[in-house]
Amino acid sequence: MPKLAANLSMLFTEYKFIDRFEAASRSGFQGVEYLFPYDFEPKEIADKLNEYSLTQVLFNLPAGDWAKGERGIACHPERIEEFREGVKQALRYAKALNCSQLNCLVGVKPENVTEDDAFKTVVENLKYASEKLATEGIQLIVEAINTQDMPNFFINSTQKAMRVINEVGEGRLKYQYDIYHMQIMEGNLARTLSEQKEIIRHIQLADNPGRNEPGTGEINYQFLLKYIDELGYKGWIGCEYVPKTTTEESLSWIKEYNLV
Repeated sequence: MPKLAANLSMLFTEYKFIDRFEAASRSGFQGVEYLFPYDFEPKEIADKLNEYSLTQVLFNLPAGDWAKGERGIACHPERIEEFREGVKQALRYAKALNCSQLNCLVGVKPENVTEDDAFKTVVENLKYASEKLATEGIQLIVEAINTQDMPNFFINSTQKAMRVINEVGEGRLKYQYDIYHMQIMEGNLARTLSEQKEIIRHIQLADNPGRNEPGTGEINYQFLLKYIDELGYKGWIGCEYVPKTTTEESLSWIKEYNLV
């Protein structure tokens, strides 16, 4: 049976962020993920995790100025030092929160940077980050994101993600497979999950269109979640969707799919 983690950046937004840990626990989740923890002191979040016996499954490396629309800086050649400072910050939080994996959003390629230079910068940055994290037993992962929601995002397909992972070294870098993003960009969900099962460290889900809960769109989650289980996947699946109504009402799919 898949292990489902609540993505607190999208679920339980009816509550203040720091109160979402309790809401997730009350709804039966044992793991949580979110975009970033950096607006809070590590101890404040760690106390919530401990209070509600929650596993910190995942969060992202700092990704530039999110409020201004930046979605990562790993492909920006002029911001390598800033990226490295972000790795140090993320590592401090990961250790405090006992988080065993971190995701890197590589960002949108600057217009004045060539494809080759962006690729070289991403590889250099991810080699650095993976080495730093490995010293603390933390796995670095990277994801592909669709270009409808994030135009010109640099890694936007499994093929491109695999190119980066192979260049960095798959022992250092693993893949976060986001079902929603890859349904938009390439389809062939079951085939990709099977072909890349050895490199996939984390999965996220949402239906399409709308990025709402499973059962609201075109993806056959009844089949796909069972298939993921049959593949022997032992990692977490992050519920990174926008509830159509309230979060609590949106969770009915979990019971319908016999995941409790």
